[in-house]
Amino acid sequence: MEPRLFDAHCHLDLMTHPDAVADEATALGLGLFDCGVDPRDFASVHGRTRRPPTVIKGIGLHPWWLADGHCGFDEINLLCEVAAQERYIGEVGLDFSARFAGSGPLQIQALDRLCEALAQHPLTGRVISIHAVRSAGTVLDILESHGLLIPNPSSPVIIFHWFSGTSDELVRARDAGCYFSVNERMLASKRGREYARQIPLDRLLLETDAPAEPNTETSAQSLIRSLTRTSMRIASLKNCDAKRIESVVLANAHSVFDLR
Repeated sequence: MEPRLFDAHCHLDLMTHPDAVADEATALGLGLFDCGVDPRDFASVHGRTRRPPTVIKGIGLHPWWLADGHCGFDEINLLCEVAAQERYIGEVGLDFSARFAGSGPLQIQALDRLCEALAQHPLTGRVISIHAVRSAGTVLDILESHGLLIPNPSSPVIIFHWFSGTSDELVRARDAGCYFSVNERMLASKRGREYARQIPLDRLLLETDAPAEPNTETSAQSLIRSLTRTSMRIASLKNCDAKRIESVVLANAHSVFDLR
């Protein structure tokens, strides 16, 4: 079934029953970008778990997993080796908030090495979903240094997930052609709502970032409800019809993820 809604950033591996959620989502016309947090998980399940084409698996290495020691140099090596051959990358990025800033140099090394690998092995239609907390400028600098923001057919689509940078960084990312995936929790803050209002419609995607906590009971129905609430809130912020938001965002998802 062709999707009627698309969640551009969620984590099936962190849900209690990921396969059931994937099957339910497909039956309900919900497409998913399932972002990984540990490259070992991708390497172990890729090729074994057969999911519909509207449930897209990304290989990622979440900066929190580096910060807490769950992942290290071996996982960075694995990420770079596997991601070089993959189209869908995420979740990756930097988190310089107080809790994780101590691992900043390791996070930067991981992202820099990943971008180098992707630049050396370009793939048409590649997508990267990026986590950037107090670090959007640094992320953009790294992407730029490897030529990944140059507009050409082999350049990746960059999606800033739950953007929380400065207004200048938002403008810089927007002018670089980046997309932004927005969720309910982003809209809970005044700044998040203002950013959602400013993001051009043709660069907007919806996400849930579900689950809020690992090993949480989640359903595709709950994802749909969250996406619907997000689109309605954005419609209110932009003073336009919610159906138009859903239509444009779905068209964006089709373009970015080459949905069939």
